[in-house]
Amino acid sequence: MNVRGQLGGRFIQMISKRLLRDYPPSPLSFPELVMAEKRVHRVATDAGEVTCTSYHPASERLPTSGLPGVYVNSHGGGYVLRRPEQDDALCRYVAHRAGCVVLNVDYDVAPQKPFPTPVEQVYGVCRWAADEAGDRGWDGSRLAIGGQSAGGALTAAVSRLARERRHFTPRLQALVYPPLDLAVDPETKRSLTDKPLITPGLSRIFTAAYVPDPATRTNPLVSPVTADDLAGLPPALVITAELDTLRDEGDRYAKALEAAGVPVTHRVISGVDHSFTHHEPVGPAVEGLALIARMVREALTA
Repeated sequence: MNVRGQLGGRFIQMISKRLLRDYPPSPLSFPELVMAEKRVHRVATDAGEVTCTSYHPASERLPTSGLPGVYVNSHGGGYVLRRPEQDDALCRYVAHRAGCVVLNVDYDVAPQKPFPTPVEQVYGVCRWAADEAGDRGWDGSRLAIGGQSAGGALTAAVSRLARERRHFTPRLQALVYPPLDLAVDPETKRSLTDKPLITPGLSRIFTAAYVPDPATRTNPLVSPVTADDLAGLPPALVITAELDTLRDEGDRYAKALEAAGVPVTHRVISGVDHSFTHHEPVGPAVEGLALIARMVREALTA
């Protein structure tokens, strides 16, 4: 047992609850985007039961014929913070702009449930979304996946498993400021700002909690940039933030995917740090969300 990871992860969980009590609401709430319906689902996976919330857009945003596609979203939080509700605005925005159903996954987090539990749970939800779709209001054959921060890394891992296991084929993987290299010393990750949001110390806590065994951190399901077999992965949207300490590994992964023949759209959002899609300034946040929604819409209607 990695005591440092256990204690550090639980400490982060404890203080985050206190900080969130007085945290101001996000300016990106999009109150005008009213969903036709939100449903809660309990999904059985090989790694345990998972709760998901589905966002169904208003009828005028749906395809003129047939069922809408589905986008499976995984939230961020360093693999340690369990706050799927932080993506509520994002899910409503994508559902409205892309005209699809969005599934927001409440996966288990470390240190209580370290790797590979979160990966297997998100994979299981995607398989369920693809297999059990018709009577739930979406077309499971038209499926895209994505996530922010740790959720983006989980998305990259699930994309690898989908290629290997062939239970479903995502039309898009959206990787938004993801941590894709947990094998290197966080001190080596540069930032263009003196006070980055993701500091080396915070990265160490997250990594030790999620992957206690250092030898496992080179696993491509943990650190996708270590993989040399990227051909055949789903088309990718990779969004990185200019000031983020995780930018370089995201940029590097986008280039590696492209070199392997994977269709890639790569965008570096200027002047912002990690987690910019959820905070001010509003302009860059909406730029990122609009790009996600556009790419999801194009993938699911192709």
